[in-house]
Amino acid sequence: MASRSNWIEHALRNSQWQPQRQVVALATLGFFIALILGALYLTQVASEATTNRRLEELLDQRDDLERINELIRVEIAQQTGLGNLQRRAEEMGFQLADDEQIIYLVVEGYQPQQPDTVAPVEPLTDGDDAGSAYNETFTGWLERQWDSFMGSIGG
Repeated sequence: MASRSNWIEHALRNSQWQPQRQVVALATLGFFIALILGALYLTQVASEATTNRRLEELLDQRDDLERINELIRVEIAQQTGLGNLQRRAEEMGFQLADDEQIIYLVVEGYQPQQPDTVAPVEPLTDGDDAGSAYNETFTGWLERQWDSFMGSIGG
């Protein structure tokens, strides 16, 4: 063990090892590494702040545009209101038509579109009652369901 410590002392003596220079070199290297890491951190923080500021500006712009759109919708609703349309029509010389002034035009062969129905609509006759078409009670339905269930499991 003594020979080993002698070897280390001999190696340090021959290399002119100076601890002060190495400490200064390591401290300088640590300072530059800290400086680089700090610069990277500040760059990231500045980028994040810029992005957040731009996002806030865009959100404010969106809110302003939504507010303007709502004002325009209100204006459109006011302009297309029935009272306003009638007043504007009267200003242009239109007037309400009386029954005698209305002329209906009959077009031969014209059949207006009829709404599609699932089943043909059959009017009720005098003897039919709307309630007689459906006379099942809830308990009757429940009994049928129970019987069907018991039949399916073999009971």
